[in-house]
Amino acid sequence: MITQQAVENRSESLIVRDQETLGGVPIFAGTRVPVQTLIEYLERGFPLEEFLDDFPSVSLEQALSVLQIAKHALMEYGYESAAG
Repeated sequence: MITQQAVENRSESLIVRDQETLGGVPIFAGTRVPVQTLIEYLERGFPLEEFLDDFPSVSLEQALSVLQIAKHALMEYGYESAAG
């Protein structure tokens, strides 16, 4: 099982927030692509491959890792609230 500390350490290397870059919106490290853009693509039913084609500065590994972090956060923190 992934620990909270492991998730935080991993997310720090994948997601960056800097007031000088897009006003502090969380972006994929090494890019100017907001993480929210990936979520919006998937919400609209677009495949991950289309997101990656449209934003080639984001690697498949980055996208999958961020989704894994989001999944962990949901399962660890949001699931009980949503179910209750």
